[in-house]
Amino acid sequence: RRSLQLCSQYCPAQASVSYEAIKQQYRPEVPEYFNFARDVLDRWTEVEKEGRKSKNPALWWVDGAGEEVRWSFEELGVLSSKVANVLSDACGLQQGDRVILILPRIPEWWLVNVACMRTGTVLIPGTQQLTAKDILHRLQKSKAKCIITDDSVAPAVDSVGAECQSLKFKLLVSVGHREGWLSFKDLL
Repeated sequence: RRSLQLCSQYCPAQASVSYEAIKQQYRPEVPEYFNFARDVLDRWTEVEKEGRKSKNPALWWVDGAGEEVRWSFEELGVLSSKVANVLSDACGLQQGDRVILILPRIPEWWLVNVACMRTGTVLIPGTQQLTAKDILHRLQKSKAKCIITDDSVAPAVDSVGAECQSLKFKLLVSVGHREGWLSFKDLL
């Protein structure tokens, strides 16, 4: 009520317009098929390539030790397309299939996010604080076909994986390898 009084004091013509009236007039143009990776990221890539936009980072990540990763829109687009190929080709995932992602906020986290948008797979993010019981519940309820995580969570996944018939692919984001897991970095 107070904000309406302030608004009518400073913009009296707009204060009498109701939310319902505004809602009736608002008709955004929504494409029939929208894909953020294609319609936004790839469009910015083209703008960069044409020189109509400077190559500012699309992703600029810095870890606690000061290590940096800077990707232009083009680099983010190319790398996320490669991850999309891993999901669709190496893992055989199709639109609507579910992918559980349990990683800290490292660059690969963002690549998988955009790759899921590209492929139409459903991303289910999770925190590294999930217990084996939590992971089991999410795998069973979501019927996820793929899980992507690192060395810190892989043992918990292994302890419950046999109870998840839908889980077909386990991708490990790690320098090393683990039995029963595909190497994210090798496939990329």
